[in-house]
Amino acid sequence: MNALLAQMMAHANPAQVAGLSRFFKTGPGQYGEGDKFLGIKVPVTREVVKECWQKTSLNELEECIASEYHEVRLAALLALVEIFRHAGKKAFAWLEMTKEDCVRFYLSHTDRINNWDLVDLSCYPLLGEWLLDKDRTLLYDLARDGQTIWEQRIGIVSTMAFIRHGQVQDTFQIADILLDHPHDLIHKAVGWLLREAGKRDKAALVEFLRPRCQTMPRTMLRYAIEKFPEAERQLYLAKR
Repeated sequence: MNALLAQMMAHANPAQVAGLSRFFKTGPGQYGEGDKFLGIKVPVTREVVKECWQKTSLNELEECIASEYHEVRLAALLALVEIFRHAGKKAFAWLEMTKEDCVRFYLSHTDRINNWDLVDLSCYPLLGEWLLDKDRTLLYDLARDGQTIWEQRIGIVSTMAFIRHGQVQDTFQIADILLDHPHDLIHKAVGWLLREAGKRDKAALVEFLRPRCQTMPRTMLRYAIEKFPEAERQLYLAKR
């Protein structure tokens, strides 16, 4: 029995379905069009994953990531992150998947990672961490040539792992690729990551913004300078 799937289905809450569907923009023409929900909030999903990830097999992950329900796909991704984190540790030698297996699974299912929360809660603790000591061309390729906005978002948000290790240059370089992207969800993601990079190295963020702030999307700029002193923020916004 697929315990992860069974537990998620058991926690379905129909009273919350409509609200979640609105929040994740599932209406006609919206970015989450057609997605289905069980009505499960993220903290509940995390609790289920905490209970079930150690006994979730590769085949069961496949079943969950293929689900029509948003929360079940999220549970699969969070379980994958846990398996990735523990793979290779002596105490978890019995795990079926290696870290490389987890990354391969992730990249082969990006068509199922199809909303911002699915991206943001999975990509940097898995793909970003995997690439810390490896070539990072993959993220540049996703940002530049990703088939969906979600693949492109993976390209930038994965750099959060690098930022947390004091490495900000990839964030700025990938942000530059996405500077003219038409979608608001990419503007928000890029601005967010620029802000986080700026917490580590404000001078580098200022250097990035100086020649670009007049033309970059306003939402991106607002996110990027959110932690600046108010007077400094207003100067940048006036230039924009």
